[in-house]
Amino acid sequence: MAELVSLLSEQVDVVGTVSDGRSLIEAAVRLQPDVVITDISMPGMNGIDSVRSLKASGVVSKVIFLTMYSDVELVNEALRGGAAGFVLKHAAGEELLTAIDEALQGRVYVSPEAGGRERG
Repeated sequence: MAELVSLLSEQVDVVGTVSDGRSLIEAAVRLQPDVVITDISMPGMNGIDSVRSLKASGVVSKVIFLTMYSDVELVNEALRGGAAGFVLKHAAGEELLTAIDEALQGRVYVSPEAGGRERG
C-alpha cells in the first residue's frame, strides 16, 4: 500500500488509508474525499458491498476499484454498485491516474483488459 500512496501523493492529496471494508465506510463518511480507491477483496466487508453502503449513506465520492480480479461479472457488479472506475493492479501507474481524472470529470473508466478484453 505504501507504494500506491507514494505514487498517488505525487499527483493528488491522499487524505486517508484503511485496511478493511468497515473502516472504508467510516473514513469515507468522515472525510468525504473526492475519490475512493478500493479493492474488491477486503477483510470484514468486500469492496462492492462497501461501495453500496457508501452510496446508501449518501457519500458522493467517486469510487475506483483497483484489483487483480478481471472477471467481467465482477466488473459489471462493481459498476452497478456505483463504481466510477475499474483498474487492474498490474496497470496501476498512469492508468489509475487516468481513471481518477475520468471519474472526477463524471465519466466511467474501465481497464481495457478488464472482463477479458485485450488491449490492441
